[in-house]
Parts: sequence; structure tokens; C-alpha cells
Amino acid sequence: QMQLVESGGGLVQAGGSLRLSCVASEDSVRLGTMGWYRQGLGEQRVMVATISRMGSTNYADVVKGRFTVSKDNAKSTVYLQMNSLKPEDTAVYYCYAQKIFSTRDYWGKGTQVTVSS
Repeated sequence: QMQLVESGGGLVQAGGSLRLSCVASEDSVRLGTMGWYRQGLGEQRVMVATISRMGSTNYADVVKGRFTVSKDNAKSTVYLQMNSLKPEDTAVYYCYAQKIFSTRDYWGKGTQVTVSS
């Protein structure tokens, strides 16, 4: 079992910034794609940004140019830098990861991000 622990959520005004962090309990050599999903109230969980084992990134159109996903292999940690936040970015943000040679999805418990107008 791999554990993912998120941190960095909170309340911010529109136009502000937050950085989310997620630490995996697995050594980075065993990690595959990692990233972030979010789920607004009454909505489905959707992809925000992912980063592959080789560092290729993928973003949802609604966050392109505002959010940046990155990782620190030495710390088995993935980050989500969120700038120019909008009220519609309000959601619970979930860390996501896969192990290499596996299709099983692992999820963190989520961290709340609230953007006030």
C-alpha cells in the first residue's frame, strides 16, 4: 500500500496563489505518473494536472497558464503551484499517483482549496 499525504490547501482571495504538496510513502524509483485532480461540490472529480515519470506534464484547459505541476524525486513529492486563482477553482484537491508497472490508482485524502471573490 502506498500512502499519499497532501498539504497546502486553504482560503485565499481571488487573484492569489497557493502551493499544494503531496508526499508519497514510496521511493520515487517506483513511482509512475503523479498529479492532481479536483472535485467541486456536487461535481465529478476531474484531472487538473499530471506529470509523468519522465517529467512530461499535462494540464486541464481551464488551468493552463495559471497552474504548474512539478516534482522532487529526492523527496517523492509532487507539487501544484496555483496562481491567479479564481472562485471557480474552489474544490477539494486530491493527489494521485501510480506505481510503475501497475495500473492501480492511489489517492490522497484531499485538501480543501477555497477562493473567495
